[in-house]
Parts: sequence; C-alpha cells; structure tokens
Amino acid sequence: MQLRPLGSSGLLVSPICLGTMTFGTPVGEPDAIHLIHAAIDLGINFIDTANVYEGYARYLGSPGGVAEEIVGKALRDRRDRVILATKVAAPVGPGPQDRGLSAVHILSELERSLKRLQTETIDLYIIHWPDKHVPLEVTLRAIDTALHQGKIRYFGVSNHAASQLCEMLWLADRNQLPPVVSSQIPFSLLRRELQNDLPFCQQHGIGVTPYQSLQGGLLTGKYRRGQPPTVGSRAAEKPDWVWKQDDALFDRLEAVAGLAAEASVPMAQYSLAWTLAQPAMSSLIVGVKSLEQIQDAISAADIVIPPEHLPRLDTICPPPWRQPDPIRGS
Repeated sequence: MQLRPLGSSGLLVSPICLGTMTFGTPVGEPDAIHLIHAAIDLGINFIDTANVYEGYARYLGSPGGVAEEIVGKALRDRRDRVILATKVAAPVGPGPQDRGLSAVHILSELERSLKRLQTETIDLYIIHWPDKHVPLEVTLRAIDTALHQGKIRYFGVSNHAASQLCEMLWLADRNQLPPVVSSQIPFSLLRRELQNDLPFCQQHGIGVTPYQSLQGGLLTGKYRRGQPPTVGSRAAEKPDWVWKQDDALFDRLEAVAGLAAEASVPMAQYSLAWTLAQPAMSSLIVGVKSLEQIQDAISAADIVIPPEHLPRLDTICPPPWRQPDPIRGS
C-alpha cells in the first residue's frame, strides 16, 4: 500500500486504518490481538480506537475502555510500527464530568487512555463529538496543554462539519493553538451528506478518515432482497447498527453491485476504492472480524474506479444539492 499524508501533520498513514469498535464483543481479546498483529504485518500502520469502545456491549454512559486495553496489549512490542489514534468526549459514566470537552474531562480521560493503551504518547487524539456546553477555545487550550506535556502529538475531530472545523482553525490561528489535522466523518456511497465539506478539508490540510465506508456491511453485497441477514452479519448480530432495508435501498445496492461486476471487482472493494478516490481522503477506518476482511480492504487501495462509472454512481447515489452558478451555468 502506498502511504498517504494525514492532512498537514507530516504523518504518513496506510490508506486503510484498522477500526476497533467491535473489539470486546463480538471480537474477543485473543482474536482481536491476532487481527491487530496480522494487519500490521500486512502493512497497515494506522489504528483507531476510543475510550468508550467495547463492542456490542456498549451503551450510552457505559465505562468503555475494553478496546483500548486490547490494543495496548497487542502493541506492547509493536508500538513504534503504528500511528495510534483514540478519542474523548462520549459519556463514560453518569456524572457531569464524565463526558464532554471540558479541560477536566479531557485531561483525566487522557490519563486513563494512556494507561490502558500502555503508551506514553497518543499520536492522534480525537474529539469524538462536539460539545455545545463548552467554548471551543477552552477545549483547544486543554488539547494544547496535553500537547506541551508530550502526551499527544496531534489532534483531530470526529462527527464535525466544515463550519466547525473552520472555527477551530480560526481560533487556533488567533490564539497560537494547535490546528486540527484530521476529520473523521460518516461517509460512504450511500451516505454523502458531507460530500461538499471535502474540498474545504483538502484546501486547509485536514485529512479525512471516514468511518462506515461500507455502511454497516450494506456495501459488501452480503445482504440480498427478500433474504434474511446472513449468520454473523452485523444485521443479524446487532440490527440497530444497520439501516432499515427496503426496496429503495436494495435498488441502489443492486445497481452498485452491477457496476462492481462490470469492473470485475468485489462490491466491498469497489465501494472502498470509490471512497478513497474522493478529495482529502487520508485513510478509511474499516472494522473487521476476520483476516480475510483485512486483506479485502487492503486490496481496495489498488483499485481504480472506471471514469465512466462516476456519473452513473452519482445518479444511483446522488451527492448533496449544490447551488448552480448562474453565470457559468453549471
């Protein structure tokens, strides 16, 4: 795999990032450690986790920590081979300081993440969700403190729109605070609401690391019209993590599958390759349960979508509305 720049950070990351949200349940510790080692051996140098990840056992406010502990054990003798990312902001308990982006929560959760991950420094510390109750400058100053302490190297965000990124960049420039270098958004052929944010990220050196690029497995081809979910699929194991499947959705899935067949490429790899070709893309976060899924995702990095497919994909899975130019007529 050819490494890609992570925004303006200077870091180079593999185009596929190993996601760990399912570590704990259904992927138990021994299997998860095996998958991490296999991914590194296959050339993946980017691992994404979060302080709240614990697989399907996760509920709002549960303490989490399971995935971080697994990653820490797996990286004991491999830490220098990966760019390690984790997150903060989601609830980890019932108390008022158990969530959000206050300095108290960020700096205390950072210490817990460092301990679980068995590392002295986190390469990319990610703000998991916006917090409307805390001024952004307060959050950025806490991030700046962690950076000067040497406990993090860079910071990114997750689930933020371009308008929020713009404010962060402005505050950082105005107050000599660290700039955001990455943005983790839900993005796939089926979910393109943030498509028009990508040029902004590209222009301002923010690397995009999307999650749900296979939309919960819908873009793998494993779900068929009129058939129950296959055993072991996310829809069978955790139905509320997958979109409702109706005829309109299957019309789109079957059309994408047809184009993938024309290109002689498996549907999952075709879908990932399309996402990797979008502006500002640094790395796709892909959650897996098997070595074969890692290998399939890696193969997508070498696939080029036929140019004539692109307008057809826009018809099948339309991008968000764009204001026409009344002068140029486009």
